[in-house]
Amino acid sequence: MAQWGDAKLFLCILFFTCCTVTLAQMPMDCCLAVKNKTIDKYAIADYGRQINGQGCSLDATILVTRRDKKLCVPADELWVHEVVRHVDSLKRHCKKNKYKGRRCFGLRQE
Repeated sequence: MAQWGDAKLFLCILFFTCCTVTLAQMPMDCCLAVKNKTIDKYAIADYGRQINGQGCSLDATILVTRRDKKLCVPADELWVHEVVRHVDSLKRHCKKNKYKGRRCFGLRQE
């Protein structure tokens, strides 16, 4: 009887270990769809990239507004590249000026 109890305990531990490893590898925030609607570059404070095959099912750029809303847009559109260049330029400007001024509202310090 004790052997069966030990086997059940072993199986329970094995099951929960496998579930924990599987859950740890699941992505938490993925864009499930993108909207190809142009967004004013002055409203964007940050961006991120989502790459197909690295935990998410499609390529996308995640734009973060100054009010911390996340917007999923296509990664390969020209207007998206212009927004990304603008945000990179804005980050350099704000870092140089110690994040002071209206232009730096909503940007996170690096």
